[in-house]
Amino acid sequence: MAAEKGLEAGGLARTLKDLFAGAVGGVAQVLLGQPFDIVKVRLQTTQQYAGALDCATKIYKNEGPLAFYKGTLTPLLGIGACVSVQFGAFHWARRTFEAYNQTSSPFASHTLSYGQYYASGAFAGIANSIISGPIEHVRIRLQTQPHGAARLYSGPLDCVRKLSAHEGVLKGLYRGEAVTILREAQAYGFWFLTFEYLMNADAARNGIKREQVSTPKVAFYGGLAGEALWIASYPFDVVKSKMQSDGFGADQKYKGMRDCFAKTWRAEGAGGFWRGIGPTLLRAMPVSAGTFAVVEVTMRMLN
Repeated sequence: MAAEKGLEAGGLARTLKDLFAGAVGGVAQVLLGQPFDIVKVRLQTTQQYAGALDCATKIYKNEGPLAFYKGTLTPLLGIGACVSVQFGAFHWARRTFEAYNQTSSPFASHTLSYGQYYASGAFAGIANSIISGPIEHVRIRLQTQPHGAARLYSGPLDCVRKLSAHEGVLKGLYRGEAVTILREAQAYGFWFLTFEYLMNADAARNGIKREQVSTPKVAFYGGLAGEALWIASYPFDVVKSKMQSDGFGADQKYKGMRDCFAKTWRAEGAGGFWRGIGPTLLRAMPVSAGTFAVVEVTMRMLN
């Protein structure tokens, strides 16, 4: 009994460390990625820009340098929580699979299959979507609203209040949640799968423990994982952005996720699902590299 309580306490302590390390990584992620993200969202939701450079230039010229951090407060508070949930949920699922493998396998192995790594990441993404759905909706509304006196929302709380007033919390604030869940599961399944594969391959190739992989390599592998995340999930993200920047009532273009997919295909073809992929991939490398490096260093310090 005492041993079981010790294991439960140890598991809780490990989960709390995972959550804290993820929160630290989330703050780094927002600060590194927000300028790239606003360009991505503008390209996804409007066709008034010729490309990423044109978009960035016009934002700087018309709205000033601080415009690249529009809507930052919401993700700064929320993405820390999101990344915390991502890493906490992933490592909880990973340990669950390890325990299952140890008891069910004749070889009593703690090693996960890559299918299990993907499933753990997908679980983390689904858990995260409960928080990320409304946070990203508010961020997108703030990033795409008119500049100056014509703006629709005075800040994040005003945006939450007005979105909820339109159609209630579920249809208003949580608009696009179904496609958000699909995106998060696919994205984080590939994110964690790619990172774990690269880390494990490096450790095996050099005959070292995973914890001994150098921080620059951790950052590089994290950056590659970020590229895999977006390539695997980007069409879902485009549809999510379109739905979450859509109007209400008579101004609403899309009835739902399937309608948005169909109308995007008819109006823009396959290319419509990849608008803004350039700045997204440019952003993904440093942001994901920084996130994994910060989380890994934090976890090593806590252990």
